[in-house]
Amino acid sequence: MKRRMILVCVIGMLLAAYTTEAAVEKDYAGIWQGILKAPGMEVRLVFKIDKAEGGGYTATWDSPDQGATDLPMDSVTVEDDTIVMVYKQAIEVRGTLQPDGEHMQVVFKQAGMEFPLELEKVDKVEEVKRPQTPHKPFPYREEEVSFENTGAGITLAGTLTLPQGEGPFPAALLITGSGAQDRDETIFNHKPFLVIADHLTRRGMAVLRVDDRGVGGTTGDLSESTTEDLAGDVLTGVSFLKDHQEIAPGRIGLIGHSEGGIIAPMAAARSEDVAFIVLMAGTGLTGEEILYMQSELIARAGGTSEEDIQKSLDEAKRIYSVLKS
Repeated sequence: MKRRMILVCVIGMLLAAYTTEAAVEKDYAGIWQGILKAPGMEVRLVFKIDKAEGGGYTATWDSPDQGATDLPMDSVTVEDDTIVMVYKQAIEVRGTLQPDGEHMQVVFKQAGMEFPLELEKVDKVEEVKRPQTPHKPFPYREEEVSFENTGAGITLAGTLTLPQGEGPFPAALLITGSGAQDRDETIFNHKPFLVIADHLTRRGMAVLRVDDRGVGGTTGDLSESTTEDLAGDVLTGVSFLKDHQEIAPGRIGLIGHSEGGIIAPMAAARSEDVAFIVLMAGTGLTGEEILYMQSELIARAGGTSEEDIQKSLDEAKRIYSVLKS
């Protein structure tokens, strides 16, 4: 009798353990956070999975470092022990719950590439810390400004920071990199141009930073603009600074980042009002050479074979040859 009771207890414990494990395996609800490590970058991702009425799950996802939050997943399904979440037919996330119920092994698929990702269940989304970002009150003055590029028929809007005290002050105009950028050149919630403007203005230099065409308060369409057009916008900004009563007209310079490092010398070559230029990650090669190099490096970092990389480069060379002629 005693032996039978022990056997029954053991079976009961095994059944309970099995039931608990099965329940854990199927419970994907919660906030899941992890770091996606892609070539050249690391991005924090957050998935918020909720149980749906009538069964199944719904989910949203965040990319906090890129400023994207609460993006709804188009579909959430469970296949065997794997949850599959799809976003706009462009991103697929396949996650398998670990035995502890607190971790999930994930394969993140986008643009034909796959990345492993480990998610951990958390109580709340960890706040992004940007200790380098300046916060008000500032020990200098800020002016919201706008001026016209009459030749292009657009209005440019930005922020002019002025040191305390009496001018006229030397000034720098910041020029953003490629793509539609705001005046702070915000990327992954970093604001490098705000940091630079703050640093220089605290040290006695006025700084003008401007929204790109079609961004913020600036009108126009960046997609229809050439680098030459953007150099014209910069020269409009130089004229604005030259006419400002608190700016020293002979001490105005340009600070360009990335494509801004191409635009700055173009603008300086067209104007005697530019006293200096600073190039951050500017180029030392022709645009064509840069495009070849970028394509090759990105493809190789993404795991593309050397044979396919060479085919892609050969095709690009044929296309550029046609464009140049």
